[in-house]
Amino acid sequence: MNFTTHDTRIAILGLGYVGLPLAAEFGKHVATLGFDINKARLEELQGGFDSTLEVSNEELAQASLLTYSAEIDALKSCNVFIVTVPTPINEHKQPDLTPLLKASAVIGKALKQGDVVIYESTVYPGATEEECVPVLERESGLVFNKDFYCGYSPERINPGDKEHRVTSILKVTSGSTPEVADFVDNLYRSIITAGTYKASSIKVAEAAKVIENTQRDVNIGLINELAVIFNKLDIDTEEVLKAAGTKWNFLPFRPGLVGGHCIGVDPYYLTHKAQSVGYHPEIILAGRRLNDGMGAYVVSQLVKSMLKKRIQVDGARVLVLGLTFKEDCPDLRNTKVVDIVGELSDYGISVDCYDPWISAADAEHEYNITPVSAPDQGVYDAVIVAVAHKQFKEMGAEGIRAFGKPEHVLYDLKYILPADAADLRL
Repeated sequence: MNFTTHDTRIAILGLGYVGLPLAAEFGKHVATLGFDINKARLEELQGGFDSTLEVSNEELAQASLLTYSAEIDALKSCNVFIVTVPTPINEHKQPDLTPLLKASAVIGKALKQGDVVIYESTVYPGATEEECVPVLERESGLVFNKDFYCGYSPERINPGDKEHRVTSILKVTSGSTPEVADFVDNLYRSIITAGTYKASSIKVAEAAKVIENTQRDVNIGLINELAVIFNKLDIDTEEVLKAAGTKWNFLPFRPGLVGGHCIGVDPYYLTHKAQSVGYHPEIILAGRRLNDGMGAYVVSQLVKSMLKKRIQVDGARVLVLGLTFKEDCPDLRNTKVVDIVGELSDYGISVDCYDPWISAADAEHEYNITPVSAPDQGVYDAVIVAVAHKQFKEMGAEGIRAFGKPEHVLYDLKYILPADAADLRL
């Protein structure tokens, strides 16, 4: 088979934080179909607006070769399929490949001789060839690496980051044969100005992706554990990290809540695969336990501080500033701020959440939380700065404390205020 990017017609399945920026970039150069089962999402994109705020109206307009559809028949004119659907975990913290397998089944119905399927979704090593390929073969009646081929090029999107965009982040690529690996690499190289790195196999590329966020998770877990220790020793964690950070090779991690679609999820894909081959991961799971427990720890610290100030806990009102999993973006996926909200409610505390970045409907749908449109002034027994949105930074300590009663506790989780301006810091 002679693979060439000439006459490439691309279909991108899943138009979320990963798929849409990719589709918009390819859509500037080649015929690109954006496929998504969410028709409301397609309607907003056809209207030239992206509610995730990852792609501007101007960038959408520039993608003149990008079209949209939710119809499987529309895929049949394409010869390259790129899968960018979510890969979440279930309630037992096991990988949930349902969206990935459903997307594979859809592609299988449109797959033709010589087509290439590229996966970008985070998976454990081996998932593409062990889980997805059999679905493609079953639905298409074609044979892998004879009739159709696969590649894997892990996404590296950082939601809300306007500096590191899809084209400016170096891209790892791979393919199921050497020729396909070259094709996939050349395809991405045509739009990725930062360049590409061709891995030796699909499994290597899958493993590289899953350890990127596992490494960050473990490092943050260490810093979270240090924060707990330093709090017990009555030492300011941020001051310690600043001092240690004067050494050239000290890594600049900070304590905090670990949520989002990657760091709090990806390690479970790796541990699942490790356990399936008889190895029980120690360090990775210890980091996960530490990070998953930070919401409860934050609330326990807040309650102790309230009691020291003789503030009645049962029936108190607490304002939580920020609900997204990170600053300056509307992404609510796997946000760990909800752990804080749940823990506060268990103490009989009334909680108001305020976040100027989010859709109230999304918060209600995902977490059954109804955020306030604006916090009341002077009524809260405690205020928690949970997300470092620019709006909260601009308020400063005086503006944030204005929400509290004359006697209240201000907990700055994100170090947006001077050390002496908050009652508590993580």
